[in-house]
Amino acid sequence: MPKPTINPSISSLFRHKTHAGNHLRRINSGLWKLKAVVMGEAVASGDDQLIFPNHDFAQQAHVPNFQTYLEMYKRSIGDPAGFWSEMASEFYWKKKWGQQVFSENLDITKGDVNIQWFKGGITNICYNCLDRNIELGNGDKIAIHWEGNEPGVDDSLTYNQLLERVSQLANYLKENGVKKGDSVIIYLPMLMELPISMLACARIGAVHSVVFAGFSAESLEQRILDCKPKIVITCNAIKRGTKVINLKDIVDSALSESSQNGVNVGLCLTYANESAMKREVTKWQEERDVWWQDVVPKHSTKCDVEWVDGEDPLFLLYTSGSTGKPKGVLHTTGGYMIYTAATFKYAFDYKPSDIYWCTADCGWITGHSYVAYGPLLNGATVLVYEGVPNYPNPGRCWDIVDKYKVTIFYTAPTLVRSLMRDGNEYVTRYSRKSLRVLGSVGEPINPSAWRWFYNVVGDSRCPISDTWWQTETGGFMITPLPGAWPQKPGSATFPFFGVQPVIVDEKGKELEGECSGYLCVKASWPGAFRTLFGDHERYETTYFSAFPGYYFSGDGCSRDKDGYYWLTGRVDDVINVSGHRIGTAEVESALVLHPKCAEAAVVGIDHEVKGQCIYAFVTPVEGVEYSDDLKKSLVLSVRTNIGAFAAPEKIHWAPGLPKTRSGKIMRRILRKIASRQLDELGDISTLADPNVVDQLIALADS
Repeated sequence: MPKPTINPSISSLFRHKTHAGNHLRRINSGLWKLKAVVMGEAVASGDDQLIFPNHDFAQQAHVPNFQTYLEMYKRSIGDPAGFWSEMASEFYWKKKWGQQVFSENLDITKGDVNIQWFKGGITNICYNCLDRNIELGNGDKIAIHWEGNEPGVDDSLTYNQLLERVSQLANYLKENGVKKGDSVIIYLPMLMELPISMLACARIGAVHSVVFAGFSAESLEQRILDCKPKIVITCNAIKRGTKVINLKDIVDSALSESSQNGVNVGLCLTYANESAMKREVTKWQEERDVWWQDVVPKHSTKCDVEWVDGEDPLFLLYTSGSTGKPKGVLHTTGGYMIYTAATFKYAFDYKPSDIYWCTADCGWITGHSYVAYGPLLNGATVLVYEGVPNYPNPGRCWDIVDKYKVTIFYTAPTLVRSLMRDGNEYVTRYSRKSLRVLGSVGEPINPSAWRWFYNVVGDSRCPISDTWWQTETGGFMITPLPGAWPQKPGSATFPFFGVQPVIVDEKGKELEGECSGYLCVKASWPGAFRTLFGDHERYETTYFSAFPGYYFSGDGCSRDKDGYYWLTGRVDDVINVSGHRIGTAEVESALVLHPKCAEAAVVGIDHEVKGQCIYAFVTPVEGVEYSDDLKKSLVLSVRTNIGAFAAPEKIHWAPGLPKTRSGKIMRRILRKIASRQLDELGDISTLADPNVVDQLIALADS
């Protein structure tokens, strides 16, 4: 194994013993020729600023200064076995792992890609989230505050109560034949029953696959066919704002189609969400459908734990890729447990008195790692919100913050930009004095949104944990640690413990110092995913073949002269819309399913609120005329086959697409046309038909 090294930029940075208590003094080495402000003392007003934590915050932080971070970071990559074993020893293991804490091969030229952490160690993540915290005296502490879609509708569960509810569902699942290793699909909105279902599966060793309750029946069917679940858990309907969505109809359609394709799910456990739809008007199939409230509460509130190996599967989460078929990302138990617990604790500077709110849905990885597992492993009080953040008005978030005295608020740049557009008055009418740490997730946050989040929402006193990570990484990879170092608006700053990011050029050569290129990671970390379900070859091809010896993130990145990392977005055919990764091939497939679509090409372009939006070039079949009705029908095809969140923002008619003579679509040209950067089209002489470009430009605003 090669000897790990600290990036020279980071080393030089940490040689300067800068402390927040020194307030506005310049870094005397001249390393940063930037203006500095201190949290709580001044607003952030420009890109050329360093934002220092104030002295009191830094003194009380888990990582109070640069030097402490550097010492911990050096050890985490110099002695990863020792470092992570210490972290793991804080949790309950029925049997300790073997002498080899981890094994890895990230180089496909040397054999199969393989990552293992804590193999041979026997544990259970549900036990560590619930039973362990109760044994530590936290049984009567609130585990989950639940805030409903409608103001004034709420509930809460202590750790004792949560364990009882989880145990009842776990016993029901066991009674109905769900065993260790079986899969269960969970298609629920943000009711408390969603994390309860996840924990119940984990308790008995079942592999849960949460499907975001915004995916269409076709997308749900794809996941059913792939993982072949024993049971589907859902609810009859949900309300998002004023809109009612009939989830049961979507599930019925998916189950019917999957049955015709050879996968028959015999049981659909349905929670009656009567605030959205009454039981009596819910469509029902007697042989298959069961009301949650009729059966689960009858079971015992005690359920034995199924002890599992550290490398046993915990969950499957499907994510978009550059091909049309979603990828089933598989995370295992031990390493994921330790990594999510550690990243939550340090990146948010979590303290036992904190009230934590992450606005993400558990249908995405953020909801897995930082709504459910990471917080509960730390014994935190978590807020779960059912509704949309601007219902019934754009002040709802801050009303909730004041109601529950939220101290840590973690959200997506899309929401920040949306609330920013609505105006400061919806923020400043609320106190928000409880807030002490803010967080950002899902996509790079632009500096102007960062400053608004910091200045207006956080009153210029709350550090922002601007986190970079992915479904595949399991937890934060590059992130600020509040109190440890100054922030630059829009930068994810430095790597978390155990993470060795590198920026490489097109040939895979590591770049040093100030540079831009492809973001990779060398060496494994405990939270890394282990494979793609049923397709290890695709796992290796997608993530490890481009640059052998490295995990390739698919993201572009730059590093400035001070060693700070800046994410620049996807470099593959994946679009990041409101923090949701959507494969261009998925959308193209959904469009060409339309009987009047001959061909389609999809690109992502910048969007003021969403970060990126989907821009589709569509060639209708011969003889079909362009029309607004056809545009609406094409968008509906995407909504039906994937979900509303993947709907194209713009349909651009295309009599033809710019292709090379070998037939490859030149998406580079399409991106320039979509972004109206017509003076940057570059050389088009190699196209099979260069005239297509002029035709597309002429149709740009039609």
